[in-house]
Amino acid sequence: MKKSAKIIGILTFCFMALFCLAACAGTPVDPPPEGWQNPTPDTGRPTYEDANVLVVYFSVPDNQDNSYVEANGEQLGNTQYMAYVIQENTNANIFRILPTTPYPTDHSALLQAAQEERRTNARPEIEGVIENFDAYDVVFVGYPNWNSDLPNILYTFFDTYDFSGKTIVPFNTHGGSGFSGTRQTIQQLEPDAEMLEGLSISRSRIDDTAAAEQEIIDWLNGIGLLKEN
Repeated sequence: MKKSAKIIGILTFCFMALFCLAACAGTPVDPPPEGWQNPTPDTGRPTYEDANVLVVYFSVPDNQDNSYVEANGEQLGNTQYMAYVIQENTNANIFRILPTTPYPTDHSALLQAAQEERRTNARPEIEGVIENFDAYDVVFVGYPNWNSDLPNILYTFFDTYDFSGKTIVPFNTHGGSGFSGTRQTIQQLEPDAEMLEGLSISRSRIDDTAAAEQEIIDWLNGIGLLKEN
């Protein structure tokens, strides 16, 4: 009887020792997706290496002063300015979404056109195509907030291109509503894509282009997509 108890005790000890060793070894984890590095000690965020990056944006500056900025001697739409700063600091290619039928530049007429598109669930046609879209790993998508939603032409854009396996980075400009629910909308439209933290800048803040540029650079650095020029 004592001998049996002793054997059981030895077996129990061995089992517990093996359990502890397994626990100390840790649980195996899947490797990070191709192109990603482990989080850096400084930011705790992953950084993207050797990714093919594209900046896509839609911008319609109208005749109101707060719909555009002056930068480097040019008059740029608010979202257009953000797109240029992102492109410059990510070494990305860039594509502007333009409708085949131009939008009015008068503010009141533009509002009416946007409301009519929303009412009819329109899908405005886009001029031109993005060549070799499949080759891009990361796609920044920029747009103004129209009536707390994506401009309808953005729905055309997402209907046209397959984002499966890509990373989407949203950015937008607004008059006070931020992203509203547009990030969730994009995720619903492109469920097979990953989405990184976006950046939304109000019309009143982007007018200070130096501060806005620094905010964009800090954001790019924070999400691991800032590249040395």
